[in-house]
Amino acid sequence: MSDIPATFAPDGPLARAIAGFSPRTQQTEMAERVAQAIADRSVLVVEAGTGTGKTYAYLVPALMSGAKVIVSTGTKTLQDQLYGRDLPTVRGALGVPVSIALLKGRANYLCHYHLERALHEGRLGSREEASHLQAIARWAKVTSTGDKAQCSEVPEESGAWSLATSTRDNCLGQDCPNAKECFVTAARREAMEADVVVVNHHLFFADLMLRDEGVAELLPACNAVVFDEAHQLAETASLFFGESVSTSQMMELARDTRAEAVVNAKDFKALPESAERLVKAVRDLRLVFREENVRLSAAQIDERPAFAPALATVMEALNELAGLLETQAARSEGLEKCWQRALDLIVRVERWQTGDRPGEKTDRVRWAEIYTQALALNATPLSVADIFRRQMEDNPRAWIFTSATLSVGNDFGHYCGELGLYDAQTAQWGSPFAYEQQALLYAPENMPEPSSPNYAEAVAKAAWPLIRACRGGVFVLCTSLRAMKRIHELIEDRLSAYDPERPLLIQGQATRSELLDRHRAAGNAVLVASQSFWEGVDVRGDALQLVIIDKLPFAPPDDPVLSARIEHLKKQGRNAFSEYQLPHAVISMKQGAGRLIRDERDHGVLMVCDPRLVDKPYGKVIWRSLPPMRRTRSADVAVQFLETLGG
Repeated sequence: MSDIPATFAPDGPLARAIAGFSPRTQQTEMAERVAQAIADRSVLVVEAGTGTGKTYAYLVPALMSGAKVIVSTGTKTLQDQLYGRDLPTVRGALGVPVSIALLKGRANYLCHYHLERALHEGRLGSREEASHLQAIARWAKVTSTGDKAQCSEVPEESGAWSLATSTRDNCLGQDCPNAKECFVTAARREAMEADVVVVNHHLFFADLMLRDEGVAELLPACNAVVFDEAHQLAETASLFFGESVSTSQMMELARDTRAEAVVNAKDFKALPESAERLVKAVRDLRLVFREENVRLSAAQIDERPAFAPALATVMEALNELAGLLETQAARSEGLEKCWQRALDLIVRVERWQTGDRPGEKTDRVRWAEIYTQALALNATPLSVADIFRRQMEDNPRAWIFTSATLSVGNDFGHYCGELGLYDAQTAQWGSPFAYEQQALLYAPENMPEPSSPNYAEAVAKAAWPLIRACRGGVFVLCTSLRAMKRIHELIEDRLSAYDPERPLLIQGQATRSELLDRHRAAGNAVLVASQSFWEGVDVRGDALQLVIIDKLPFAPPDDPVLSARIEHLKKQGRNAFSEYQLPHAVISMKQGAGRLIRDERDHGVLMVCDPRLVDKPYGKVIWRSLPPMRRTRSADVAVQFLETLGG
């Protein structure tokens, strides 16, 4: 550990090996604390402001410790960046013989069995999907990893991937005829042997709870777990500590049953006919709801008189299919697996209906999420603290949690309480950036209340002088899709008259990475987006000089999980707003604000339109949690600041 300061020194190995590396006190101090936590096998929660260099601050001690370490990140993109760039860079600089591995969820790896079956069956949704499947088949002959991120010819969101990958439900395991060449098995084997394994939060929790054979096997052997982007953990954990059953899973069961029947039960026509009846019942269940992309509580679902009979019809179809599959299960591993899946889906729907999980005391809220073509029935724990704490106690080792946004003010109480980290050590380092010189926080005067019907118009009107003055790029971050669409329309009207050549982008017209590439390339584009662009987005230099936030990011109180949590806290005599809703809004706001200044050379304006930031006592809590930028209420001052930047 005494080597840490020397490693980060101006003449140390990092400075010698990495172009542009410059020592930062915060980074060195954080690395020392991480090294100590790994040595002591303790729990450490670290907030490190943007620009601290937290990635190297945990990778250096992890690689120097000689320990087996799991690093879990927020997204697959960050995973690829850690594995492909950051880890090899640090390993090369330190000259340590450390082996590294990348492990993703099984849906990210090509499955030989399902690809061959899809090619044989030939039932595809569109000509484009058929073309994508052929491209996957060509790539299958040359890939060494099977990681679909490396198949550049086929977009990750193509429907063809669901036919060429496996799920936990339809994987045949050791009974698979292609078991010896399985990419998932190879990735897991490599992870078991590696010193440092990079996973993502979704895989970590899915695997832990489902006891699949990835992270659940890795954990007992490892000495430390590092969660980067750790502010996302409580939400991700609640997804996987809960339970979900979806119409998509039922449709996949019907599809796989038909495909297996074609090959292994040609003479048993009742099976594909039963699968078709399940498909119809599932579609009818989805059609009970006219809405899409909404969440409904169990009480709201019960108000739909058509829901209960439609679900009963689905259960009849599932039971019928399960009975027929049982009679054919001995004919192939695939049919056996389909039978087990049908039984599992029946149990999960029944559990959702009764709200009962044997032997469990955790309070759960039942709700449904309605997608464009699917419906998911969910049961989510009101708190994950006890469940997560038990997981940590069952796996004693160093547990390190880090992000740029974990505290409210200087208090980690909310974050630690959500995850049950009651005895954790905490540490905090602010950003090394000179925010007073680099950035201006502008809160416009005379804005209406956010609940007023013309609020979007007021946002667009107040934002327009700044957008016009800004010669670099702009983000307009909205708290709802409806506001995003309306504000985009209003800006489009003004831009088309004033500067029709300036690119105007909106979330949804392309993938997130494509939109960001276009935004960076244009240099002066205006991007209007919602929650998915509030975090994990890194645009540097003149390509982002102005970030506009329409409202303080309070989660909608009618969200079924949030409203149940609020009610739960109230019953305990606690203040749900100050203990839960406000801390969440602070952390989300810090993430949004963090898009503006990404390095020492960035300059720009953060505009927060919501008058509650200044007018309400709780607004001051959010105000004080933001980086120490200069502050103004004057549009003229903000416009002048932007005009001095050029672009």
